[in-house]
This record gives sequence, C-alpha cells and structure tokens, in this order.
Amino acid sequence: MRPIASALTAIAAAALLAGCASSPTAQGDRSITITRTTYGIPHVTAQNPESLGYGVAYAYAQDNVCMTADQLVTARGERSATFGPKTVGLLGRRYIPNQQIDLFMAAHMDDAALERAWGKISPEAQALARGYVAGYNRFLADNAATLPEACRGKPWVKPITMAEYRRMAEVVAVQAGIAALADGMLGAQPPQPGAAKTSQVPAAEAVNLADAAQALRDVGLLDSPLGSNAWAFGREVTANGSGMLLGNPHFPWSGPNRFYELHLTIPGQMDVMGVGIGTYPMVSIGFNKDVAWSHTVSTGKRFTLYELTLADGDPTSYLVDGKPEKMSARKVSLALPGPDGKPQAMEHTVWSSRWGPLVIIPRAGLTWNTKTAYALRDANTGNTRMMDAAIAFAHAKSVQDLHKAHANLGLPWVNTLAADRSGTAMYTDVSVVPDLDAAQLERCVPSKPAAALRNAAGLVVLNGARADCAWHSDSRSPVPGLVPIERMPVAFRGDWVQNSNDSYLYTHPGQKFEGISPMVGDASVQRPRTRAGLTEIPEMLGRGKLTLHAIQDQLFQNRNFMGSVIMPDLLAACEKAPAGALSPESRDGCAALKGWDLRNNLDSRGAHLFQEFWRTARNIPSVYRVPFDLKEPVTTPAGLKMNDPAVAAKVWQSLDNAVKTVRTAGFALDAALGSVQHPDITEEPIPLHGGYEFVGVLNNLGRQDPEPQPINARGLRIDYGTSYVQTVTFDARGPVAEAILTYGQSTDPASPHANDQLREFSAKRWHSLPFHAEDIAKQRVGKDLTLVR
Repeated sequence: MRPIASALTAIAAAALLAGCASSPTAQGDRSITITRTTYGIPHVTAQNPESLGYGVAYAYAQDNVCMTADQLVTARGERSATFGPKTVGLLGRRYIPNQQIDLFMAAHMDDAALERAWGKISPEAQALARGYVAGYNRFLADNAATLPEACRGKPWVKPITMAEYRRMAEVVAVQAGIAALADGMLGAQPPQPGAAKTSQVPAAEAVNLADAAQALRDVGLLDSPLGSNAWAFGREVTANGSGMLLGNPHFPWSGPNRFYELHLTIPGQMDVMGVGIGTYPMVSIGFNKDVAWSHTVSTGKRFTLYELTLADGDPTSYLVDGKPEKMSARKVSLALPGPDGKPQAMEHTVWSSRWGPLVIIPRAGLTWNTKTAYALRDANTGNTRMMDAAIAFAHAKSVQDLHKAHANLGLPWVNTLAADRSGTAMYTDVSVVPDLDAAQLERCVPSKPAAALRNAAGLVVLNGARADCAWHSDSRSPVPGLVPIERMPVAFRGDWVQNSNDSYLYTHPGQKFEGISPMVGDASVQRPRTRAGLTEIPEMLGRGKLTLHAIQDQLFQNRNFMGSVIMPDLLAACEKAPAGALSPESRDGCAALKGWDLRNNLDSRGAHLFQEFWRTARNIPSVYRVPFDLKEPVTTPAGLKMNDPAVAAKVWQSLDNAVKTVRTAGFALDAALGSVQHPDITEEPIPLHGGYEFVGVLNNLGRQDPEPQPINARGLRIDYGTSYVQTVTFDARGPVAEAILTYGQSTDPASPHANDQLREFSAKRWHSLPFHAEDIAKQRVGKDLTLVR
C-alpha cells in the first residue's frame, strides 16, 4: 500500500498547493458546494463545468467508491491479475470470465483514437470529464484510510486517468454491440491449415433458428434484458393543463449501470435534476424548470454483421467486388498469474477487416471456415457524443428543444419520451442506428439462411463481398453511416405517447410514421408490457383528467397482464374438468389460482404460482386460443387453446410442474407475494411488489439471468427491474417531481442509504424531489461540503 498511499498523498498535496496559490476570484471559480437532502441526494453547485464534474465525482465516490474502483480494474484490463482469470466479472451487460474481459479491453480499446474523438466534443463536455477525474482522485486522497470495508487497503484502488475514464465511457457505448459478443470476437480464429473446405452459411435446415435466437438472448442482444416504461401526457388530458411524465426505467440493481440521484447547478447556466448512470457526470433521466424526460431502450439495430467471401486458399484474405483484401492481425498480451504467483504473459491474436473485427456466433451457424467469415461493424464504437447530448437536454426549454438536442446522434441505444410546461408530449427515437433502407437490406442479404437469421434472431447479415453494401452516408448526418435526425421517428402530441421497449409504431394508436428504416424497428415484436400500457392508459384516462398521483397509482396497481388474458380460460377448464380427470397437483393449483386477484401486490396470493406456471406454459407451441394478429396487436394473442387435447395436456403438465416446484421450494401455493419475493442485493427481507417481464407487469422486477429461473428455496430474489421511477409536472414555480430510487444511493452496506429507498418502494411511498432553494433547505441533511479543486 505504500506506493498507493504516496500517490494519494501527492494528489492531496497538489490539490492543497493549487488551492493556496489561487486568488480569491479563481478560488471562487474553483469552489464546489455539495448539499445533501433526504435519502442522501447530493445537490452539487459549481461555477463552471469542470468544477461541476469534480463535485459529482466526489459525491458519487462518497456513496459508491468501491464499485467505481472495481469498474476501473475493468477499464485497465487488470481483472485477471487482480481477481483471477476464471472468476467472472461484468463487461457492459454480461458476466464473463475476467480473462475474456481483459483480452477484450486490450483488443478493442484504442486509446489514441479515443483521445482524438474526445478532442472533437465540446469544451464543456471535456471540462466535465476532466473535473470528474480530478474529483475522484481528490476523494481517494482525502479518504484513503477510511474507505468502505470492501475496498479499504486494496491495492487495486488507484487514481483514475483520463484514458481510463474514456475507456469506461466506451464500454457503456458498445454494451449493445461488440462488448456483448466479446467472446465471439476473441474466438474468431482462422481455420487450421488442411481444414476441409465447407460451404457458405449452413443450409437453413442445418441451423436451429430457435437456438440461434436463444444465443442472442443469452448475450442480451435479442429481447434485451434492459427495459423501461415511459408515458408522457399533454394538455388535453392533464388536470393542470401542463405536461406530465412517468419515467420507469428497468435496469440492474448492481454494477455500473445503477442509477444515482443528483441535482446539478451552475448558477445562471444550468439547473437540472434526476439520475445519472455510474461515472457519468450529467443527468440522464430527469427534468429542468421547463421540461422533463425519460428513456426506454429502443428496438434500433446498433451493428451489422458482414459475411466475408474468403479468397481461395487464403482464409485471412477476403474479396470485395472481386478484389482480394488482406485481413489485419494484431497481437494483444495479457499478464496472468502463473503457478508460482508471478505474472506470465499470454498472447492472443485478434483479426479485423474493412467492415470491423471478425466474430463467430457458432449457435447461429456463423463460424470462420475456409469459405466464409464474419465481421461486425458497431455503430457506437467511438461514440463520444453522449455528454454533449446530455448538456443540450439540460438546457432545453421545450420538447422541441429536447428533440433538437438529439441531432448530434449521441444517444447510443434509447428512445426519449418527454413533456413540457406548455403541455406538449413527445416521443422520439433518435438513437445510433446504421443507415440502411429496406431496399439495401434486401439487396445485400448474402443468402436465404442469413435472411432467416434476421427474422428469427434479429441479426442483420450483409454481403461483405460488395462495397455497395456499406452503410449509406446521408449528408445531413453528423456521423457518416448513421441515420440522421430528419429520418428518425418523432411525435409531438397534446394527448399522450408511450413506450415499453417495443417499436415506435406502438407510440399511440392514432400516430402514423412514414419513411422509417426497418433498422429502427418494425411491428414484428410486442412485449406484454406494451400491451398493458396501451390497455391501461385509455382506462386511466376514462376516469378523468390526470394527476401525478393517478399516474403513480396506475403503475403500482401491479396488474398482471398475461394473467388477465390467460386465467379466464384456465379457470374455465378447471371448472369443466370431470371429477378425477385432473392430477392432485393440477386440482390444488386450480384452487390456489382461483383465489388470485390477478395482481402482483404484496398481498396477492398465488401470483408466484402463476408466474412459475406461465414460465414454461408460454413456450407450448400454439398455446393461444387467439393467435397474434397484426391488426389487433393489443388484444392478441390471448386465451388458452384448451379445446386442443395436445395443447391442453401440456398446459396441465405445466401446472403440475409449477405446483411441485413451488412446494419443493417450501412455499404455499397461495402464499402472499410479499412473503416470497425479496431483493437479492441485501439479506434484509424487504417484501417486493412487481413482476417478471414475461407476465406483463408494468412494474417490472426480475433477475439479470438471460432466461427466468424456477422459484427455489430462497424464493424469488430480485436484482433487476424498476430502478428509478419519477413522475413530473409543472406549476407556476417550475417542476413538481416525485420519485423513488428503488435500491437507494449507496452500494456500501454500512451506508444508511444502501437500502433506505427499497423500503419506501416496498411501501409504495414516493418522495418529493427538492428542486427549488426553499425546498432544498427544508429537506437539508447535515452540513454542506465545500471543496476547492
């Protein structure tokens, strides 16, 4: 620890000397005030962006320093040496072995290119980042001896550099692309000499499309585990005639994708409140005095694959318009602990083409053989524009301004829904999407199996042997190859808009869009939450003009949408079954489910049994009585096809198995959900309302596992879902906001803010967010912290 302590001491000394050398005016420009209010929310006030970033970093480290230090081990590519090569760590959205994480960081990160890209963003964004780096290092210098137990005295807790900060931002940008396929990139190696020649993409019958789709789900690229709901309401339907917003993102409860509440102020320049993610020194979801916004993960594609036709006899050369091009090979090295504990160098070769790095996805039939290989072009590689987009959001005075703030194409993978004080609601998806129209997608499909992969697994595979299959460059786009704002969907309305991670086409029943690329989304997928929202919003409006509390109550009614469309047929079949026709398990299951209120509240009895039943029953072929109809997307599919003996037999088998599984886990079939469902981030048995994605509860709770797992003796343990939920409207003073940060501000178990808001969430108690000075004063906790950088 001596070198670390010396480094931290040097940082502290430098900060002290800089403060002593400053003039009073300069010292004022470099000062930061952090005021804490209820639940530990920091209100950071500074005179310029660099000081603001400094204060955000210091405040965030007070609550989450160990998580940030761990994240920095990832950024440095030192997880294997620090925690062991086989231990799993988090890269973006995936837990994979540390050795793969380190090799990916060595292979993907180009520090010189990132530095050049960061040099092109605004001075304000660069200043925020510089300030963040300095603020985090100041916190370490001030608190080296008193860090939380999880990282106190650990040699991997080190000061951050700008290069490492840029790397962390890059991981966020590419987590829906190449980072999700890190193992596929590392596994892409040329066939050995003498390997038998094989055909192109395997014949359609040779590829199990269901398994290919599951492979993409397993890495989070199909039916993304990151989801959200957002509703925005306009003047026509609100009681106060102003806009109203519900933001309900569903994100992990652990790791660097956790949200953090904060209020940022540069007097006379910026005043914005909400949540940011991890080491991001701006508000991602929130509000200012005129407009409020939220995000949902969108259906847009973030990358394309290119099928390479290899040169005869040379698997490391490929053809473009008939001319051979040589792949580039780069060796990366990794220090691994050897048997004697000393570091040993490991080398690995990564391959790249004009289209991007080579990858393999064996379960989708995409391998590197003597005839073909596959490359991935990620639209978010080098996306350094996110901070500038957030700055523009913070300055917006209307939803129209907010829409214009998307023009730099900085948002990597989300929709935006917003409402302003004038009463206009907005939906838009101006995220990072490769520019390919329907005609080009059709023209550039290399084979029928490749087309089948797009339909079944969402993979867009293009013909890498044709130069004209490159992404289109629209002169209006600030980033060549990406769809510009002018050709992305947007809706401004006086009534309402919604999104629950399905296509822009489901924004509002009366909203029409034209000329949008299929790369942005289509009508082929619809989640139960989308159907729930499109059902519940009209019902809510039918009761009268909206208030914030009406919106909050609607969300936390916790209706189980699939229960509402499945249970009538199941209970009817239970009633009609002749005596002795049902197994004892099915008979008991019917009795328990008959008493269920079709909700996922703490006192809902039988919700866990239905969830276990539907976890497997939903996969029964032709299970629905009414199949999906594109003309009736809200009401279909529905019911159970119990008049089909084969389907009915499998339904009863699913119910039998569900009853046995619940009993084996040690729970009564009619147990209250609150006795079964608890958080996995703490052993405190806090009862949780809400439900899994596949049952269609808007208040989505679940796990980060690729597929839902059966209930076990620990019950339903939650580590994902409703994370930050906010409702915002406006009065004469400005924003009126209430929210819950589900898991609280801190990842330190010893902090009073580790689980405090989890208890509030359990009780459905929303708290007001103090935006105005007088409200901050009322909620103030403890003394202000003043820093001079």
